[in-house]
Amino acid sequence: MSTDAARADAVHYYWRPGCPFCSMLRRGLDRRGIVTVEHDIWKDPEAAAVVRSFANGNETVPTVVIGSTGLVNPSAREVAELLAAEAPHLLPS
Repeated sequence: MSTDAARADAVHYYWRPGCPFCSMLRRGLDRRGIVTVEHDIWKDPEAAAVVRSFANGNETVPTVVIGSTGLVNPSAREVAELLAAEAPHLLPS
């Protein structure tokens, strides 16, 4: 299975400890019932590389990846809109 195909099967949430923007997005996703696979970029060099690939070489978090689409510092609403358009099967029922 390709990396993009594997990512399309889940909402991948890239974060780091102490990031207030990450905490804010986490709360918003939780309120919406959106389940994620979490990746701590400080513990996982591959996760940090994924973030850099979507954030112009920077390690900007939170970053959310669904399939081949990455959102850098999105709102929970933006994540929900992307899910509705690209992966509605991942929205809570």
